[in-house]
Amino acid sequence: MIITIPQQDEWYKSLTQPDNPNSLCCGEADAYWADEVHIKNGKTYVTITDDRDDKLLRRPHIDNGTVIEVPNNKLKFDRGNPTGHAILFVSKQPYFYVYCYVQGELS
Repeated sequence: MIITIPQQDEWYKSLTQPDNPNSLCCGEADAYWADEVHIKNGKTYVTITDDRDDKLLRRPHIDNGTVIEVPNNKLKFDRGNPTGHAILFVSKQPYFYVYCYVQGELS
């Protein structure tokens, strides 16, 4: 069972793409925890670290450990993140398309 938190629900519903502020980043069905971030040659790469149940979230499965490049124009810094995880919003079909990446809260 997925437990929803009203603050997180509102955050998901209001989050827009950094390069297209009139378009949403999508929702939880496109959201994957990606708590590992690597920068190489000026490019950002994140690693999927999400162990939540894909069926409950109604999303395609992406294996933990999968590394995905995040284009610089998809890095989102203008909003907080109440989830406790860095979140990659991505479509899997037919290839990985990144909607946005939101860094986790720094402690």
